Amino acid sequence: MATVDQANPAREVLNQAPPLEPINLFEVDLALREALEREGGQWGVDRAGEAGAAAGTVATLEHSRRAERNEPVLHTHDRYGNRIDEVELDPSWHVLLRGAVEREIHSLPWREQRAGAHVVRAALFMLWSNANGGVMCPVSMTHAVVPALRDSAPAIAAEWEPRLTRPDYERGALAGMAMTERQGGSDVRANITRADPVGDAVYELHGHKWFCSYPPCDVFLVLARAPGGLSCFFVERGPAMEFQRLKDKLGTRSLASSEVEFRGIHGRLVGEEGRGVPAIIRMVNHTRVDCLLGSATAMRRAVVEAIHHTRHRSAFGALLSDQPAMRNVLADLALESEAATVAAMRVARAYDDSGAPLRRFATAVMKYWVCKRAAGQVGEALECLGGNGYVEDSGMPLLYRDAPLASIWEGSGNVSALDVLRAMAKEPQGLPAFLAECELASGGDQRLDAHLARVRADAESLFADDGRSPEARLYHGQFGARRMVEDLGVALQASLLVRHAPSAVADAFCAARLGGGGRAYGTLPAGVDAAAIIERALPA
Repeated sequence: MATVDQANPAREVLNQAPPLEPINLFEVDLALREALEREGGQWGVDRAGEAGAAAGTVATLEHSRRAERNEPVLHTHDRYGNRIDEVELDPSWHVLLRGAVEREIHSLPWREQRAGAHVVRAALFMLWSNANGGVMCPVSMTHAVVPALRDSAPAIAAEWEPRLTRPDYERGALAGMAMTERQGGSDVRANITRADPVGDAVYELHGHKWFCSYPPCDVFLVLARAPGGLSCFFVERGPAMEFQRLKDKLGTRSLASSEVEFRGIHGRLVGEEGRGVPAIIRMVNHTRVDCLLGSATAMRRAVVEAIHHTRHRSAFGALLSDQPAMRNVLADLALESEAATVAAMRVARAYDDSGAPLRRFATAVMKYWVCKRAAGQVGEALECLGGNGYVEDSGMPLLYRDAPLASIWEGSGNVSALDVLRAMAKEPQGLPAFLAECELASGGDQRLDAHLARVRADAESLFADDGRSPEARLYHGQFGARRMVEDLGVALQASLLVRHAPSAVADAFCAARLGGGGRAYGTLPAGVDAAAIIERALPA
């Protein structure tokens, strides 16, 4: 792109990429389009196309920049000293969140009783995440609270579901959660928030939560200790729920995340006393899927930005995208992005299907693996833009700051990996269902076949009855938990690519991820059709 200043030729802008927006983010994402139709969401293609176009407009990008630049401000008191606990948000935040609500991203599967609703919703979630990652937090929690209430508090569900699922920003309702405390973090059983019975399934809550995302939510699921043990409560925001401060976070800075104190606010019991974790875990499982979807989106957006930039930037006598070393990096990033997308959409379909063992196990595996890959992927893509990528105007620093979040939220690395081991031990149908899904590609690639054989053998060895107690075997397994989950995650990705992706993509992925490839991006082996992979990732 060249802009000439006739009065001062020295100001001529040369060798810079043109703006990427406007762009229909769905139309240029072949992997997502194919997965949407393949996994049962054909009826949502037009909806996805509309969302992809809206998310890729100049106006939407500017709203995202404003929401990130003008961060939330907590007002605890009014001018007269009255406690108000209000969060001031930039108008652009409301535009972005309204866009998600009106597209039913917070409620589609609960409103549309038809096959593929979770798949369509997953595609919409990924597309609108391009608009702004922060707004997707209340969207995710509101979506996830519905099945938790249906399972454990049907009376509350009957009362609140019409509002929680309404695609109306003013008349609907949003839900949040407050689980962790400063002394425990992910160890929620260390919670000391107290719940005192005051009526029929009604309790008075006293205590503090270290993280409570999005204070403007109308209702929250909260963990607190009742006489019968750690329990789950449905709390409506009110005067006895006092927000102490907003977190000064690394990323998702447009999102208000807070610390909160409960000073006698009433909560309604969800499930049974002492069964708080099982009651809230239904919500957590759904938000974990959204962690996976959000990470896949960040990886995809990073690739798009890198390819676009290098197609317009010249160095050493040629376009960057034509330089062999850069082509290798771009193709490698594109492989990782497509693998994340197809896995995320397959997990989404598991929530439409009746196969609960696969759903639970695949969510745990892929949440760990894809979310863990996102930060490295975005960092490598940023490097493709060089110094331009290090500047806020490029949008890459925002992606980079946001990328680690999903790997932390709802259980960071060790918690997620050990959750897979726990599922293997307590839900023995999960691993066989997962491996059966992977083995649908048996015979399609020898490297994948060999990898699956190793994974199966390792799993059988871990749980073999060799005289050790189950506790001892599980303890031993902790030392290899991450490696096992990585192997499982790559197995599903490779299987899906072998079955559904073009041969150039599938062969390159198996060669790089299963054939002893390099440790960094840009180390694909010779013979890979990098040009075809890049063209598929972002058609010229």
